[in-house]
Amino acid sequence: MSYHALESLGTPEILRVDKVSVTLSGRQILDDVSLAIQAGEFTGLIGPNGAGKTTLLRVILGLQRPTAGQVAILGQPRARRTQAIGYVPQKVLLDPDMPMRARDLVALGLDGHRYGIRLPANGRAAAVREMLHAVDADRFSDARVGDLSGGEQQRVLIAHALISRPRLLLLDEPLANLDLRSGQEVVALLARIAREQQIAVLLSAHEMNPLLPVMDRIVYLAGGRAASGATGEVVTTEVLTRLYGHRVDVLHVHGRVLVVAGPGPDGELPVPAEFGRHPAGGASGGNPLEAG
Repeated sequence: MSYHALESLGTPEILRVDKVSVTLSGRQILDDVSLAIQAGEFTGLIGPNGAGKTTLLRVILGLQRPTAGQVAILGQPRARRTQAIGYVPQKVLLDPDMPMRARDLVALGLDGHRYGIRLPANGRAAAVREMLHAVDADRFSDARVGDLSGGEQQRVLIAHALISRPRLLLLDEPLANLDLRSGQEVVALLARIAREQQIAVLLSAHEMNPLLPVMDRIVYLAGGRAASGATGEVVTTEVLTRLYGHRVDVLHVHGRVLVVAGPGPDGELPVPAEFGRHPAGGASGGNPLEAG
């Protein structure tokens, strides 16, 4: 169905990635990846280190040219510069001694895609206040960004990305350095913003469990290949075994999803290198791993 047809039904397709492949220095990073996200949807981009998550985000952002395939935003081929996409990168180093307040950092997002005439001062101030309120950051709007906690900084960075009114918000590992409570708060915040502002959210993460309560769909990447759809359709033994190329079991334990690498034909445990180590610190071989 075309973008205009979807829009007439009130569910516009914001992002479509169609058979995208990326090869860098002779190595296949992405292999025939396809996905689509509609307005108001929260999508988790899940996969281990080296799976190609950041590369896929770079392709969507227009920072990496695909070897094959294409990306469409709002039904049109992706332009090199577009205000339709907001982005929160994986690592933002905020100097604790930098004399910048939270609201100053958010205000910088007003000019990232604009050239020429700026909004008048009163219009800028109103836009910043509105966005700080949307991410529940009013109480620390005058605090120096270097003095904020990790969760507070993430809220400010999200406000910075949203203030230009994008239709698609990309976030690269925003939960990586947050404690459990802060991560849950950020996930709930993003899900609410997606619904209220009808923004398509694509959030990359190693682990899907924090996203399960709010995730409308999942894109699971492994070895550069992807499966996309509802969580129950994608996170299955059959689908993940096909993605990884060897037996992978999916277990549901106390409301959490665990992925366990099974033995290969020779009895060895062919755990992909990108699985890394078990979150609890043990070796990954044979141990249940939280998905991603």
